[in-house]
Amino acid sequence: MLPPRRVRRIAGPLLIGALVLAVALLPVLVVVALVASLFLPGRLRALRLLGFGLVYLALEVAGLAAAAVLWLASGLGRRLGTPAFRAAHYTVLRLLLDVLMRAAQRLFALRLVTDGESWSPLDDGVPGSTNAMVVLSRHAGPGDSFLLVQTLMNRDHLRQPRIVLKDLLQADPLIDVYLNRLPSTFVSSGPGAGERAEAAIAELARDLGEEDALLIFPEGANVTPGRRVRALQRLRDRGLLAAARRAEAMRHLLPPRPGGVAAALRAAPHADVVLVAHTGLEHLSTVRDVWRGLPVDKTLHLRWWFVPAAEVPREEAELTDWLYRWWATIDDWITTTSDDTRS
Repeated sequence: MLPPRRVRRIAGPLLIGALVLAVALLPVLVVVALVASLFLPGRLRALRLLGFGLVYLALEVAGLAAAAVLWLASGLGRRLGTPAFRAAHYTVLRLLLDVLMRAAQRLFALRLVTDGESWSPLDDGVPGSTNAMVVLSRHAGPGDSFLLVQTLMNRDHLRQPRIVLKDLLQADPLIDVYLNRLPSTFVSSGPGAGERAEAAIAELARDLGEEDALLIFPEGANVTPGRRVRALQRLRDRGLLAAARRAEAMRHLLPPRPGGVAAALRAAPHADVVLVAHTGLEHLSTVRDVWRGLPVDKTLHLRWWFVPAAEVPREEAELTDWLYRWWATIDDWITTTSDDTRS
């Protein structure tokens, strides 16, 4: 269960203390990481993880310090909701994510490749590419949100993302502070959570402008065998046998939940839809996965599909069928790309 906000705010001073302690103990930590790397696959895996952990910790502290400065400059928070201070928060996030992704690429020797046939939010001259966007992405580990948000906020494009994410992610102090100040919504689980989430998503999409991109993960979580079984059973329990059969045919994805997507598109009928798939991060679901299976010296593949607003179905049944068809396309692309990577 997530602690109250007042309790979560204690994390800031604790992070500063952790960073100071880590710097003071850096020689010892480096030696320990070097020894641990001898027993792990790959080149200097533990040392690379240590370096990335220190970068992440430093960026958390720097970001929280910037947030404190912005809070003071806004008149102790009174003007945080104005366009100027919203833009300032997006700028800080963009700079932090740029540093984080560059550090990840260099420390782990990762290469990010965008499918040559795909539309990209960085393309110029694409019809409708300057319109408001609803971005629908597969959910594949903790790195996908960072990767997608950083791409959407790239200095060549400068979208302002509005993100739908789990409430437990507020345990990260930087996410907690910035995304509670910016247009975002944290969804929970439990009775009535679906209706509350759809209402919140609709409100988030209602004034979506041409500089905005609403990011939704229709699966709700990354794939595990248990989640897959439960998702299929929920469809059967609701009598959605055709949807269950279509979901069973997907090798890599959970069945999409159309409620939040439909709520967003009803509230923002002018928005184009961009679908996103990537492969290379899907096996990183827990801290243990990151420790044992972090991708090193690998290529991450990214694929975008662009659907203009005029081609998006509006009726609920047609929209659900459309979403399932796109999810089958994404699943096929992941299969093909993964096979090509292994060959």
